[in-house]
Amino acid sequence: MNLSPLRDHPPQDVEQLEDQLSTPTTEVIETLARCDSDIVLLGVGGKMGPTMARMARRAMDQAGVQRRVIGVSRFREPGVREKLSGWGVETLSCDLVQRDQVRALPDAGHVIHLAGFKFGASQSPEQLWATNCQVPLLVSQRYQDTPIVAFSTGSLYGMVNVSSGGSLEEDLPCPDGEYSMAAVCRENIFRYYSQALQIPMVILRLNYATELRYGILVDLASQVAADEPVDISMTCFNVIWLSDANAMTLRAIEHGSSPARVLNITGPDTLRVPDVCHQMGDQLGRSMALTGEESDMAFLSNSSAAYPLLGHPLIDANTMVRWTVDWVGQGRENLGKPTKFQVRDGSY
Repeated sequence: MNLSPLRDHPPQDVEQLEDQLSTPTTEVIETLARCDSDIVLLGVGGKMGPTMARMARRAMDQAGVQRRVIGVSRFREPGVREKLSGWGVETLSCDLVQRDQVRALPDAGHVIHLAGFKFGASQSPEQLWATNCQVPLLVSQRYQDTPIVAFSTGSLYGMVNVSSGGSLEEDLPCPDGEYSMAAVCRENIFRYYSQALQIPMVILRLNYATELRYGILVDLASQVAADEPVDISMTCFNVIWLSDANAMTLRAIEHGSSPARVLNITGPDTLRVPDVCHQMGDQLGRSMALTGEESDMAFLSNSSAAYPLLGHPLIDANTMVRWTVDWVGQGRENLGKPTKFQVRDGSY
């Protein structure tokens, strides 16, 4: 995929954006050609799922693979199911905490588990634990003969010094707050069934995906554009463009193992909030207002182990920032789902 013209001409509307986010790389097309099987995406109705499912569909079509891409969700967001159907993705409504509904899901050659619960965890701890812990049990039992790629989060490591280069896969979890603790539980359930039932698995610890309608960069650009003070107490962060995260996830389907393989998924750079905001302010013609004190501790991950297997991100941080400022500055669509990345105590 030649990205040079794309970097010069950022997406101008939702249609162009979703086209870019779902364009498969040559490597993704080759992966799905080799796997040549149906794929089920659980929790497809969230922020990542729709364009990931579309990327899988497009990759299969370009590879000449006549297999199904099946998206499973409760489909609470209006229009998501219809959009997926229009892209050639089959859809099934399912509440994944319900055992009978999970048992009725179709067979597949590969499963991608995107389901999870984060925002609102402080208000609904019972939903947090049921979604993040019971669902992996039911999914593992239903698909005990099927390779599974399961999403997790880099926040379970806890904060590390910004000079460290980020947490590595072999670092022990240090969860802070119920969400991170439930994430560790989710991983351990998947790990148990991977080993007990010999299910090939990959657990992807994501830290943080972004596109032009949501993400850390959208949060920051929106504040800069509105002349709002930006809190810099969470001084540093990682970010990865959503199409890169989608592509890496789809390539992960052929790298499962038992016991489960764990890989961090994020961009290669450690970004500083003050630097990013000054860049945004210059592009928008806004003066900067910062609040809070800088910290040398942050949630950071190191993805160097993933790149040789899943590919290096194609969209660099500077491009992400420029695209985001252009989009936000033009007042285009915002999903209204702030990341709350400044939270330091694990309370979401």
